[in-house]
Amino acid sequence: MMAFALIALIAGAASALMFASIVSGALISLVLFYLAPLPLMVAAIGWGPLCASIGGIAAAAGLGALFGLPYCIAFAVTVALPAWWLGHLVLLSRRVGPAAPEGATEPAAEPELEWYPVGRILLWIAGFAALTTIAVLLTLGTDADTIIGTLKRGLMRLLRATDPQASGEADQFVDALVRVAPAAATIVAMMTLTLNLWLSAKVTATSGRLHRPWPDMKTAELPPMTLVALCIALAFCFTGGLLAIVAQIATAALMMGYALTGFAVLHTLTLALKSRTFWLGSAYAVVVVFGWPVIAMVILGLADAVFGFRERFLRTRQPPPLPTP
Repeated sequence: MMAFALIALIAGAASALMFASIVSGALISLVLFYLAPLPLMVAAIGWGPLCASIGGIAAAAGLGALFGLPYCIAFAVTVALPAWWLGHLVLLSRRVGPAAPEGATEPAAEPELEWYPVGRILLWIAGFAALTTIAVLLTLGTDADTIIGTLKRGLMRLLRATDPQASGEADQFVDALVRVAPAAATIVAMMTLTLNLWLSAKVTATSGRLHRPWPDMKTAELPPMTLVALCIALAFCFTGGLLAIVAQIATAALMMGYALTGFAVLHTLTLALKSRTFWLGSAYAVVVVFGWPVIAMVILGLADAVFGFRERFLRTRQPPPLPTP
């Protein structure tokens, strides 16, 4: 029990230090800030969600005592809560298959477990990314004009600090940047949460603490109703005001979810290629370097959700049935 509590406190302290490093203003602190959920996620997956909850509560309380209540709430919402809940979902399972008869004398076989689907975990990650971005924007104001004005003033101060001779074209650039800032922040939050969860699962698997089989990422797919939610969010993007900003954030999060499933589709459709590693590596490199080609992955993920490309491809690769005598 002492070792369990010590692991929880160490994980919480590491997350709190990484989260608080942002106040230093150093460039490396931005990397540490985005990796802040990683220690708590490792604790949640390797030692259970209770370990992450103890560490998260202790870390939030410590940050609140040192920096004030806003830091405590921000850490709890953006770091501790996602780490605890996503770690819980990774370990969530249920028994499948027929139950053993009551009067059976033979030793019962190992129960077959169905683990929480990867696609639903992606949907939760999208929800947390949207929640984090909305929470941050609400600290700037409670209406669209205030939020946009605060963002614009902050970006203009930053721009004038680097270029005192900024002209009117800079104002237009800042206006465009402010419009896409909420969606861009959501994409960053989505990608960093996904990276943190993948890294924590890899760390626990390497150390032998992962108490579930490694999932087949090629099968990841979002629930069917996600497409309906995306259409509704897209419709609300044209309403204006705070509702439109929230809808844009939700749309960006869901589209990134479909981008990740698009990569899963790409991994499936390239199974028959001899130079599969080269093509997959090239696709990842192009997306990482240029960014905008991720739109192709979004389209591929949406197309698979509508037309079922993976299911059709895998059906054609199955061997034909043996002829009956």
